[in-house]
Amino acid sequence: MKVSDVQNVYTLKLLAMACGIQRRDSDVSVSDEEFEAKWGRFSDWLHCICVVTFDLELGQAMERVYPPSVKLSDQEKSNICYLAFPDSNSGCMGDTQFHVRLRTRAPLTSQQLIYNEDSVSTLRADPTHYWGFVYFRQVKDPTLPRGYFQKSIILLTRLPFINLFYKVIQLIAPRHFEDGESSLEAACHDINRWPLLNAGQNIVLPVLGTVFQSYIPNQQTGKVTRSDIVKQVQTSNIPHVVVCIQDVNVFDALSSLISHLHLLWELVLTAEPIVVMASSPTECSALVQALTHLIRPLPYSAEYRPYFTIHDSEFKEFTRKQFNPPCVILGVTNPFFTKTLQHWPHTIKLGDSTSIKTKLRKVGSIKHLDTAPGVYTQYKPFLEKDKTIIKKLHNGMRTDRPSEVQTAMVKRHLLELTQSFMIPLERYMASLMPLQKNISPFKSPPVPNPFNPEDFFSSLQQAGPQLTSGIKGDWIGLYRHFFRTKNFSSWFNERHSDLTNKLHALQLEALAGSDLKKWSIGKKEVEIVDMVLKLREVIKNNPPVADNTRTLLVRQLDDLNCVLEDDMKAILNAAT
Repeated sequence: MKVSDVQNVYTLKLLAMACGIQRRDSDVSVSDEEFEAKWGRFSDWLHCICVVTFDLELGQAMERVYPPSVKLSDQEKSNICYLAFPDSNSGCMGDTQFHVRLRTRAPLTSQQLIYNEDSVSTLRADPTHYWGFVYFRQVKDPTLPRGYFQKSIILLTRLPFINLFYKVIQLIAPRHFEDGESSLEAACHDINRWPLLNAGQNIVLPVLGTVFQSYIPNQQTGKVTRSDIVKQVQTSNIPHVVVCIQDVNVFDALSSLISHLHLLWELVLTAEPIVVMASSPTECSALVQALTHLIRPLPYSAEYRPYFTIHDSEFKEFTRKQFNPPCVILGVTNPFFTKTLQHWPHTIKLGDSTSIKTKLRKVGSIKHLDTAPGVYTQYKPFLEKDKTIIKKLHNGMRTDRPSEVQTAMVKRHLLELTQSFMIPLERYMASLMPLQKNISPFKSPPVPNPFNPEDFFSSLQQAGPQLTSGIKGDWIGLYRHFFRTKNFSSWFNERHSDLTNKLHALQLEALAGSDLKKWSIGKKEVEIVDMVLKLREVIKNNPPVADNTRTLLVRQLDDLNCVLEDDMKAILNAAT
């Protein structure tokens, strides 16, 4: 039987059981309004908590979902169940933790949308994916038919608060294994009392008798360190766990690959297809997440799955043979992917940290992966590696330098490298802003000037990355490659939107400071009415301008209303 056939049969059985259990969870159906009224605050932070168990006939199956009546599609339930357990070949005994991402069409909550407006880009609620934080337990139990207890608890959320939610699941899951359903019900009610989700605030989050405290940075405060959190959050006699919201230990995940740090940075920057093969979901999810952090503060905007299985609903989409594989970073543990993804251009195979090498063995035109760990690629980097930082990191490994220090060194080096790459782009993008003298209060705001790659390349002679980085190489070639990626398009679209909004705000400021009574002299009534309607629409949409500008716009509207005849005022007032 083919893998696809097994997958289809398994999915049908799983959905049958999952739907049956969901009905038992939802004995009393509730409307969206009722659910929002009862669980609104919970839904801003978490979507739900799932319990997945192993059934002798069906395999992984959804046992419970908290809170009851939470909405999950059949496809989402299926994907959650498949992702909740390590592959059977992993041999994970005891407790195993990892995280996953899965697609969803469910909209963000209204508070998550408000939060995203002020949040830093790398901490925004994900509009297209759920994050799942998994705690899997497998222990021998002679009282069970298979002789093993196997169960997973999964926190499902739209928020990429990796460090925080790992801490929360580490608290909640063992309690459930010890105390049963009551602990998860209590945890849900605790989370439902968490503060309003907002950026730029101290947060104190009580769960099951422990308090997690942290700080969510906004666009003004930027990154906040652990010491900053300690200073900002008040202490009490309750046990506190101080956490950074999204702290990834990059060095631990990359320690066996540190010689290839700059190669990996380029592959991630240019959103190349990468498959990470490891023996456990803990290892592959940690490395995939670390890879996406290599280009910070630039968000990694292409698709990535920290842990992926052959049963995932996107299996065919990601693995079909095509000339250009999808721009995805996949973390896998099933050896089946060694053959299925052999056409992918870049493969990282984890293993003994002392034997990682860069290698590619070719037979004819087909790439074959050796069994040895390594980085398998034909990619030729555009930039030379910085041997100094690599040597420092290797020395740190030999002298047992603390992992936190090694991670700080890696992050700082790559931050400076990414900034050296992006600052010329930021500078050029700012130059596309039209001159303020071209902004008229009585005309539509101008649009940003077009982005011209050749003009940008010309600017690099005087203001290129060589001003801030000593790394040599084909920077222009790297920029050309970068311009074809989703990382660039996402960055460009956001910056272009920022410029457009700035021009709109400047035009409104000019309009607020103009003399509309004087402007109306000699104008036809239809022109004045058109301006009145425009001002009404602007004020109604609550434009992103200063309060005094908004006040002046309201006064301008009042001034224009005074100019109109009474019958026209009556018509306009009746239309509102």
